Amino acid sequence: MELGSFDFLKQQDLPTGALYMVATPIGNMGDITLRALHILNSVDGIACEDTRHSAPLLQHFGIHKKCLALHEHNEVTGAQTVIDHLAQNERWAYISDAGTPGISDPGAKLVNAVHKAGFRIIPIPGASAISAAISASGSVMLQSEGQFQFLGFWPNKAKERSALIQDIRSNSKTSIFYESPHQIRETLSTISKELEPERQVLVGRELTKKFEQLVTLTAAEIPKWLENAESLKGEFIVLVAGRKAGADETPEHASLLRWANALSPHLGSKEIATVLSQMLGISKKDAYQLALDAKTE
Repeated sequence: MELGSFDFLKQQDLPTGALYMVATPIGNMGDITLRALHILNSVDGIACEDTRHSAPLLQHFGIHKKCLALHEHNEVTGAQTVIDHLAQNERWAYISDAGTPGISDPGAKLVNAVHKAGFRIIPIPGASAISAAISASGSVMLQSEGQFQFLGFWPNKAKERSALIQDIRSNSKTSIFYESPHQIRETLSTISKELEPERQVLVGRELTKKFEQLVTLTAAEIPKWLENAESLKGEFIVLVAGRKAGADETPEHASLLRWANALSPHLGSKEIATVLSQMLGISKKDAYQLALDAKTE
């Protein structure tokens, strides 16, 4: 791809001995940024989460660089290889399979190792399923006034799923997570059963791709939507609106209730009250009421 007409890209320095964390499209090739293309054309090498997956992207834009496979199974040894190249005053980029590196993808260990080795990390922002979904979420984000927690991929283990459901139920922030097509039906069904009927949920599927779908539902509407869904294939992102505080409930109460809900499956009300009182410095009376609230939810 010819970038000669974009002289402004050349005005920013490209330090040597630096690692460039480059965001790539999450589905639509058109979402690659001009700066990302400039960087990928300028570096000495590219570390990829999967070289086979990244090859079509690089070939499509005429980028021919030496590539190094750096994934979750070899991230430590791969990081050392990258560091060795940076020590020779080379520029290297890292790209994950899709989106912004380090978000539920390999990359964090690489960045940590490069930082500890004394080399510079330069982020090259771009596509992210999280920011894309948030930008189109509307009412699902309004309740939490823009605050959210990202939970990564929905866990496979029942105990971990139960703990997350408890967290989502009591958290005043919007909760965001990824899910696979194989588990999405079960996960959404669980959310529908465990949350208040009016809790709002945004389901995003195949964002930026040909069959992109964004639908906002209440928890009560999920079963009917699942029954009539044309397809549950592809990659999913789910946003669950935060818990709405009651009329007589302060934000602090909602935060404290999160602690009580986390302890509720494991301890009785008196034990929960003792822990909350000692750890959070609240009265035993208030702590016991929180424990009762958690047990009756």
